[in-house]
Amino acid sequence: MSKFVDKSDGELTELLAEKREKLREIRFNITGASDTSPHEKKQVKKDVARILTELRERQLTHIYDH
Repeated sequence: MSKFVDKSDGELTELLAEKREKLREIRFNITGASDTSPHEKKQVKKDVARILTELRERQLTHIYDH
């Protein structure tokens, strides 16, 4: 998860949108079945979860710091 800690909230939100779009493409085979591997879908899903976790941790930190 450390690769997401160094990014700003805006960067994380943008990256989240990109990862969700990539996941949608994989699900509907827009990019073509030969371009994606089964492992790639799993990795993208994990990245989405990691980004959401980091954003939520920041939100909670902000709430409890004030």
